[in-house]
Amino acid sequence: MSRTAVFQRIVCLLALITLLACIPGGVLSEALPEESPVYEEPMDLALVELNRYAEQVMEQKDLSFGYPGNLDIHLTGFYEWLLESGVYSVIANNAGDPFDNNETYMNTLNFEREVIEFFGPLYGFELDDLWGLVTFSGTDGNNHGIYFGSKYLEKKTHKKPVVYVSDAAHYSNMRLADLQNLDLVLVPADEHGCMIPEELEKALVPDRPALMVYAMGTTFKGGIDDQEALNAVLARHPEIEVYRHVDAALFGGYLPYTEYADAVDRRVQPFDSIAISGHKFFGMDEPAGLFITTMEVKNNQNPYEVTYLNGSMPMINCSRSAITPLKFWWIIRHTGFEGFAEQANQMLETAAWLKDELDKLGWPAWLEPMSNTVYFKRPDAAIMEKYALAPDYDERLGGELAHIVVMQHVTKDQLQLFLDDLQSLQ
Repeated sequence: MSRTAVFQRIVCLLALITLLACIPGGVLSEALPEESPVYEEPMDLALVELNRYAEQVMEQKDLSFGYPGNLDIHLTGFYEWLLESGVYSVIANNAGDPFDNNETYMNTLNFEREVIEFFGPLYGFELDDLWGLVTFSGTDGNNHGIYFGSKYLEKKTHKKPVVYVSDAAHYSNMRLADLQNLDLVLVPADEHGCMIPEELEKALVPDRPALMVYAMGTTFKGGIDDQEALNAVLARHPEIEVYRHVDAALFGGYLPYTEYADAVDRRVQPFDSIAISGHKFFGMDEPAGLFITTMEVKNNQNPYEVTYLNGSMPMINCSRSAITPLKFWWIIRHTGFEGFAEQANQMLETAAWLKDELDKLGWPAWLEPMSNTVYFKRPDAAIMEKYALAPDYDERLGGELAHIVVMQHVTKDQLQLFLDDLQSLQ
């Protein structure tokens, strides 16, 4: 029976009970006390529904390969502390700037600042020129990147910028440019998902500043924009003022702990801000992320002074979660640099193994440098559903495609089941 049908039956049952209880002299009206216990039954039925949902999720998690979420989550100790401390019963709100040192009532701004100060140097930011916040998601981080970049360029040039992003990058960038009423240019990407430098040069608007959004791991193919080549194009146009934001949702999480750390180090590849997801690599159990930039960029935003918070509020969000920074802080303390490095390199090694195994089967497959995402010719619908694979289409690579994102919970033993299913098709 579907959830909708169960819900409809519950509603009908409650309506019937209510009607009978209201009939003068009726059996129920005489039997029910003032505080009727009939409402306990719907709660029991609600738990049945919740337990059915939980059972379904737990069955699906081990073979969920198609989307970039780390399902190997270790927050049990955090939730034990949350319950034991009583903090679960308090509304805490990070409505404030974590770098203003103006603590307001019941927040975790100090913890939030520690989180940013842990990650900032990994991306090449200096502690004395660092600003950021814990965001609601990678999209929230990109929203801040585009907003901060736009306002920064407008203040310097008195012109609205043009946003340049590849047509293979995450769709949030397109929607956010529309949301902020900014002109957007979608630059064609090659078959590997990387922005084509020659196409960028053709598309540049010479009398407008450029707000570049570099994709550090495109959603489907794991393509990484060649920042060096793209920056070389921009260098040939010194008349164009440039702001560079890096959308590094998944890859930005693990690359700092690998041999490819320079790809997200602004001292090597200069950029002005970066957005990273928290619920992809780091093992958060809900959408979250990081937005990190320089104090110089932050200080060139519109200074919205908020008297009751005793400071300026440059961020887009007013109320922000105070629990999410605590989770991030907990994960950092219980994993550390070495733990993240072990996880990151295991993911890349397993992705390379999967690509080799697909090659042995003669199944068309691709794996980009620095990537944990293997994409390949799409198998039949039953396999797509069994392993929760994401679909895509690219005529240049034969048409219908699927991919596997090798996260911490995706093991070689589980992938072997997938490979066996593929082999049975041949």
